[in-house]
Amino acid sequence: MMVLILSKPAWVRLLSAAGILLVVLGIGLAVLVTHITPIVRARAIDMLRSRFDSDAEFGELHVTVLHGIFVSGKNLVLLHRGRTDVPPLLDIREFSGEMSLLSLFRKPWHIRRVELKGMAIHIPPKSEREPEPRKKLRDIPVIVDEFISDDAELDLLPRNPDKPVHQFLIHHLLMHSVGLGHSAPFQASLTNAVPPGEITTQGHFGPWRMEEPGQTPLSAKYVFKNADLGVFRGLSGILSSEGKFGGALNDIDVSGETTTPDFSLTISGHPLLLKTNFQATVDGTNGDTLLHPVIAQFLNTTLVCTGGVVKPFHHPGHDIVLEVKTDHARLEDLLRLAVKADPPMTGAVRLSTTLDLPPGQGDIADRLRLDGKFGIGAAQFANAETREKLEKLSRRGLGKPQDEDAGSAVSALRGSFVLRDGQMTLRDLTFAVTGAKVELAGTYGLRDEKLDFHGTLRLNAKLSQTITGFKSFLLKPFDPFFRKNGVTVLPIKVTGTRAQPEFGLEFHRKKDEKNTAGD
Repeated sequence: MMVLILSKPAWVRLLSAAGILLVVLGIGLAVLVTHITPIVRARAIDMLRSRFDSDAEFGELHVTVLHGIFVSGKNLVLLHRGRTDVPPLLDIREFSGEMSLLSLFRKPWHIRRVELKGMAIHIPPKSEREPEPRKKLRDIPVIVDEFISDDAELDLLPRNPDKPVHQFLIHHLLMHSVGLGHSAPFQASLTNAVPPGEITTQGHFGPWRMEEPGQTPLSAKYVFKNADLGVFRGLSGILSSEGKFGGALNDIDVSGETTTPDFSLTISGHPLLLKTNFQATVDGTNGDTLLHPVIAQFLNTTLVCTGGVVKPFHHPGHDIVLEVKTDHARLEDLLRLAVKADPPMTGAVRLSTTLDLPPGQGDIADRLRLDGKFGIGAAQFANAETREKLEKLSRRGLGKPQDEDAGSAVSALRGSFVLRDGQMTLRDLTFAVTGAKVELAGTYGLRDEKLDFHGTLRLNAKLSQTITGFKSFLLKPFDPFFRKNGVTVLPIKVTGTRAQPEFGLEFHRKKDEKNTAGD
């Protein structure tokens, strides 16, 4: 064995060489630290310009190289195609990222992690003309292993600048394997503003469409929980929903179902289970939501609704405009929604109406506007006294006032209606039982339940045949005065309230009022 013994001068020379190496490395590291920030800034600007066809501006940018490259900064702004006449494509309050030193000089860039706080994404409407050609951008492929964003918002800008922005608030977003021109999986949680509730969603986003950001595809499933409908004055209930959405950012197709186990209108206060199945399209060019259709089910009634939820000019909120139709509805179900007392009447309903609910702070019952027509078959009153009165009217109309086996309380109703400012105006209202027919027009107050109807009573029998005995004999001379086209016609009125209606003859009504009532 040979042992090498270094002399003192050799040790000195070795230590001196090591010291020089450390000094060189230190100087090199210092030089690297000094020049890394402008290098990273330049590479980042090239990458962002390549990925988003945008000019990038940094408010602050800091770079450290202690364990790889760590980048942080504030106020990053991306101007799409350099435009300053529209909001920036991206506006990020704080950002950070980390990658290895060698990744800066390789393709693709491999970034381990990116974190953003306070990001706002503004998606412009689809261009109405071809964009001006720009200089071909240098392709810089990038892949981000993990992308995290907190407190972000996605704004879909309308084509018409007078319309408000369609906004989605995203308080947490997690994505993996972002980049390289393919879609990336994501998970997100949102707090919906109106109605307030929590949304969780997961799916795929991208690839990013540089020429038209609004055409960037996405697809996902969502769960919406604990949405409090009480923020809409006049409604109550806690809604939940599940479904899916997909398409492009400015043209999103949504489908799903909702369940509200305790839905009610405060004007009636009767909670019931409401379920809906829906398909809709969110149009990012104007912020409107088109419904095609919504099928609502409660108790034994099904309503089919088509239309849209649109943002009106120069006003906050949404205007709901729908066409509502049903051939499978029950009168008692509809009345349970609209009146405080138990439904006074039952029957099968056919209904067709336009529904307009403009935005505002007032109660829904006062803002709701309806204009439509209805028909009710095999209608029956719940109150025994009312049924008895109808049977008497039917017997009198048949000219058999004493025949207990004649007449019927089962009736048919039809007519047209308009609802404005909490008051229902009914036109061409007809109410028929065997032997008699009532034609009315007038108003009904949803809140005070006051009745004010005028019209005619038409009887098959002559006036003298509606009663018996000596009174019948006295009325015979008047029969010709009230017979028209083979029926007896009497002017009538219905006033009072829903709970205490008042019926009477109205011989002194003006002629124009008679014409309005349909005589």
